[in-house]
Amino acid sequence: MSSDPMAAFFTLHSDLPREGPGEAADVAWAAKVANLSPTAQIADVACGPGGDIAALLQAAPKGHVSALDKTASFVTAARRDWREDDRVTLLQADMARIMNSYDMIWCAGAVYFMGVEQALRAWRKSLKPGGVVAFSEVCWFTDAPSERPKALWEAQYPGMTDAAGIAAQITAAGYETVETRILSDAAWEAYFRPIDARIAALRPGADADLTAVLDEAEEEAACWRAHRDEFGYLLSVVRPR
Repeated sequence: MSSDPMAAFFTLHSDLPREGPGEAADVAWAAKVANLSPTAQIADVACGPGGDIAALLQAAPKGHVSALDKTASFVTAARRDWREDDRVTLLQADMARIMNSYDMIWCAGAVYFMGVEQALRAWRKSLKPGGVVAFSEVCWFTDAPSERPKALWEAQYPGMTDAAGIAAQITAAGYETVETRILSDAAWEAYFRPIDARIAALRPGADADLTAVLDEAEEEAACWRAHRDEFGYLLSVVRPR
């Protein structure tokens, strides 16, 4: 099995149900906190293969979900599941350039591509009056992380902060925090268990590039399972001040 680093990444990540930790309960909680209308217009930003679309439709069954991702293969995967549902529009688009107006902008684990403050500033124009942004962002739960998670996250996300740091970025962007919640172990396992199975299936015959990608993904899961008390995802529901 021959690959290059990016091809190897997509070999691992093709046909996964989601591209980051999360569960339907997170969407339901955010919708309740936001007092979301059943007819709400929702943007699912950086939607990946569409892992949250069903839960978003459950939250707004008479509304509409505009789901977008810049990666064509993820959009194609989501379209396979949702092309027959006229409550869903799938777009290949950059998360920095969302259009139209929404009651809720949902972003699961992808704000770090832009930065919290930059994303919130960019999306403000796309919020209807009273609208909210709900986003999950990885953060530290401790001031003194162990070497293993510290090394992992310093390599992947040098700007990673803690809950207070996220709150400061929200304030700096001109928003207020309505409520926050930490993603559960079940949300993490919903991401890692399918990856575990795919790693096992791909190991035989993997070349050097793919082996490196598999090793990195395996270490990320093992690190979280060993140090889940030191870091995780904070889900924040915020609105412009």
